[in-house]
Amino acid sequence: MIRTADYHSPLGRIQIVSSPVEILSVQFVLTDRPIEAPPTALLQNAINQLEDYFKGRLKRFDLPLNFQGTPFQNKVWQRLQMIPYGETRSYREIAGSIQSPQASRAVGGACNQNRWMILVPCHRVLGQTGKLVGYAGGLKIKEALLLHEKTVKDNFTAGE
Repeated sequence: MIRTADYHSPLGRIQIVSSPVEILSVQFVLTDRPIEAPPTALLQNAINQLEDYFKGRLKRFDLPLNFQGTPFQNKVWQRLQMIPYGETRSYREIAGSIQSPQASRAVGGACNQNRWMILVPCHRVLGQTGKLVGYAGGLKIKEALLLHEKTVKDNFTAGE
């Protein structure tokens, strides 16, 4: 049975969809359709982890994700999860890191198909010149996520 829960983040409403055992998607949504059923334990865990992320207490998510894409997409999504918190990579760097140096555009396509915003951090992928390009949640949200991570990382480093 597919279940849904909402998390009201500082950047807008995020809808989390799960099966009984895996997170199927995490997406920013614009509609105000309220979720009335209480979240399952898995959905509540996802909400808690998102909350900790936005409070600067969590830098890497630990949730079971349902990667059902092409082998190439799955490689890209797995690689995105390896980009350190507060850092960025270019589409070209991601392509090279998965042994497909000519596949920058295909990496962009895989990022476009990413259904796990924030959890699979495609917001950390920039154009070759460092320019913010493409984000399903919109460039303002991408910029806000990058700023959030930089601020948390800088504050953590300053406190060491």
